Amino acid sequence: MSNDYTSNKNSMISQKMKTMKKIILATHLIFFLGQGFSQVSITVNSTQGKETISRHIYGHFAEHLGRCIYDGFYVGENNTTIPNKEGVRLDIIEALKNLAIPNLRWPGGCFADTYHWKDGIGPKDKRPSMLNVWWGGVTENNSFGTHDFLNMCELLGAEPYLSGNVGSGTVQELSDWVKYVNHKEGSSPMPILRQQNGREKPWNVTFWGIGNEAWGCGGNMKAEYYANIYRQYATFMTNWSNDAKIYRIASGANSSDYNWTEVLMRDIPHDMLEGVALHHYSVIDWNKKSSATGFSDEEYFVTMKRALQMEELVTRHSAIMDKYDPAKKVGLVVDEWGGWYDVEPGTNGAFLYQQNTMRDAMIAGVTLNIFNNHCDRVRMANLAQTINVLQAVVLTKGEKLILTPTYHVMEMYKIHQDALLLPLTIKSGDFISGNEKLPAVSASASKDKKGTTHISLVNIDVKKTQDVSIDISVISQKSISGRMLTSAKVQDHNTFEQPEKIKPSAFNQFSQTGNIIKLKIPPCSVIVLELK
Repeated sequence: MSNDYTSNKNSMISQKMKTMKKIILATHLIFFLGQGFSQVSITVNSTQGKETISRHIYGHFAEHLGRCIYDGFYVGENNTTIPNKEGVRLDIIEALKNLAIPNLRWPGGCFADTYHWKDGIGPKDKRPSMLNVWWGGVTENNSFGTHDFLNMCELLGAEPYLSGNVGSGTVQELSDWVKYVNHKEGSSPMPILRQQNGREKPWNVTFWGIGNEAWGCGGNMKAEYYANIYRQYATFMTNWSNDAKIYRIASGANSSDYNWTEVLMRDIPHDMLEGVALHHYSVIDWNKKSSATGFSDEEYFVTMKRALQMEELVTRHSAIMDKYDPAKKVGLVVDEWGGWYDVEPGTNGAFLYQQNTMRDAMIAGVTLNIFNNHCDRVRMANLAQTINVLQAVVLTKGEKLILTPTYHVMEMYKIHQDALLLPLTIKSGDFISGNEKLPAVSASASKDKKGTTHISLVNIDVKKTQDVSIDISVISQKSISGRMLTSAKVQDHNTFEQPEKIKPSAFNQFSQTGNIIKLKIPPCSVIVLELK
């Protein structure tokens, strides 16, 4: 046997062994990644920051629906078991003040276009009742009206956002409401009526919605017709006798109805228009919404797909607005958003009471990141709804109150309010379900007036931990700290028996080498880093 043959044979064996090692290593790597980890890189472009994240993006919504107002915010002046001020629960006030709630939308929703504000002023025992035709056919006794709501907003330190009745109201009615709440004392019949009802000074309400969902429950109008109606109403919503500037918001599109936004931006003079609304809910299927707590991983994936659609919606509606308003003077106002599921078993189907899980925390985290990153056009938003309805931040049961995972995300993110947006470059791994995939990591960053930088991160993947590398090369900081919201399962939620099962905790599982911060985000978790 020749030496050449032996040498060639040994070389072939060596090559085969090297190939086998590569295959084994690749197999181990695939197994490792599939079982638990995914790589993510983020660069903070702090020198490119020029837009401010409006605090009003973190707004809320309170409708006369189910137990949001009655048995939610309002328990009545004669209630002796639940501490209250003029009938408003004090523990609710405390909880919402801790969120730094910037604005609150009222009285609807669909209810707004059936609401006549004059029925809700004056002595309560003389106020007429009405039928709440949209939400369960229950009797509305109007005991919580204009004074109650606006005084409550003062307690909260929040700006009121009043939604006017266009669907069944009149121009005169809405014009009178503006005068009643905004005009100076003694200046005309409406402020005189306000004074007779116990309020001397005006509330100076800035935000006004001109109708709600005019394409649906607000009148089933076509876009061109509503644009004309809007012009008529806006004409008579003047505030000539008062210093407060009115911010008029047009009833906007249903999710991807881009033609609606096109018509409004084209047909309404922009000196009559400050904001255009947009509504979008994270719904699996309107005919089969699925359980709020007993959902599958596949249903969770679809919900997150719907939530992340907000990126496309905001981008495309903004592009239409840019065509008519390149200076971006008109704001995009996403005044209804959130998760919508089947009601809790045994509850009134029209009351929309649903539990709130870590899935809702994921919706909140990614949606707020989207709004932050598009703050050049998104000026305001309102989570639906505040208490006991849809994706609520607070749930009540008699004297008891629990804070939901959504509440905790809103509280963690409040550091972004009125801060300078720092654009990010993100390369994310994928959250995969069947043949579909979504970006697993969502993020946004800002710098506040004290110079502190905050980075909010969300991992929506139900199984994989995300290995994250953040380049902060142009940020000088002396310390880093963090907070995290997480739980063992995405279906986990707080209950009246376990009200603190899910709550934020300190997070310090990160390292820094030079300008790079490295951390691991567990599945279905929200982390906020603070760089001082």
